[in-house]
Amino acid sequence: MKDERLVGAPTLANHTAARNRGHKGEAEAMNSEPIVVVDLRIPFSRLVLFFVKAALAMIPAAIILFVIAMVLTAALAAVFGGGHFNFMMQRSF
Repeated sequence: MKDERLVGAPTLANHTAARNRGHKGEAEAMNSEPIVVVDLRIPFSRLVLFFVKAALAMIPAAIILFVIAMVLTAALAAVFGGGHFNFMMQRSF
């Protein structure tokens, strides 16, 4: 049974052609007044959870970027010469 308060309410699901006729074009939307966000209320626990998730997502991303940088560095060293690492092979007696 549907709630009668929600029958005519605009939702994301009500995206029929008749509902979109009043939509401004992209050029008209850019000429309209800018929107200024004055306040954003986020509970502290959700903010902490977001930053924990972001920090955990950064670990595999950093590993992938490190591998890409390592492969690019190896390719550049193979093309242009890797330099001479004679100081590693010298032995002092």
